[in-house]
Amino acid sequence: MRLVLFAAALSLCATGVYAQGTTCKSQAGEKKLAGAAYNSFMKKCENDARKSCDADSKSKKLAGAAKTSHMKKCVSDAVGT
Repeated sequence: MRLVLFAAALSLCATGVYAQGTTCKSQAGEKKLAGAAYNSFMKKCENDARKSCDADSKSKKLAGAAKTSHMKKCVSDAVGT
């Protein structure tokens, strides 16, 4: 029973971040953005990702190198680099 609950919890955690399934780059591609519109969209999307990742790191109570590493990976995953 514990194993089933653990597997369910793990699957929820694994899909939580990637539930959106889209990155900033893929969204820009779907919208067929180019030039200044692309740059503006990417800048806004990256800023939104930073805010979201910062809130996530605060909820996890990360600090120092752990927070820096988490922020770098989180933002790059959201932006799609």
